[in-house]
Amino acid sequence: MSTAPQTRPTVSTVFRVGDYVLYRNPDRFWAGRPGHTNAYRIADLWIVSGGATAYELAPLAAGVPPVARARAEYMRLLPPEDAMRDIDTAPLADPAQLTAAAVAWLTQQQAPRRTGRPALPGPR
Repeated sequence: MSTAPQTRPTVSTVFRVGDYVLYRNPDRFWAGRPGHTNAYRIADLWIVSGGATAYELAPLAAGVPPVARARAEYMRLLPPEDAMRDIDTAPLADPAQLTAAAVAWLTQQQAPRRTGRPALPGPR
């Protein structure tokens, strides 16, 4: 048996209003009930007694209730890199594997720029 004191891991992520997060409802999770983890956007935050921060979360999916007073220990930041990974890693030769948003963005990037006069070709 270890004699080292047991410590809880600390949450070092700083969340801001507008961040996208994954939130796990601890009551639902520990009770073994379904629907305990969902994606949210931070709508508001405030400091509560003891200096902790509480968060108001707005759901991203229909039918998911909002969360008031969420604790940071049960939240994980959803970085933009994860949301854009399908564009970054999709095979460009097969548009069927791209999402509709990725196809629209790529199409827009490939469209000729209409800035007035056509540009002269550069030296080769």
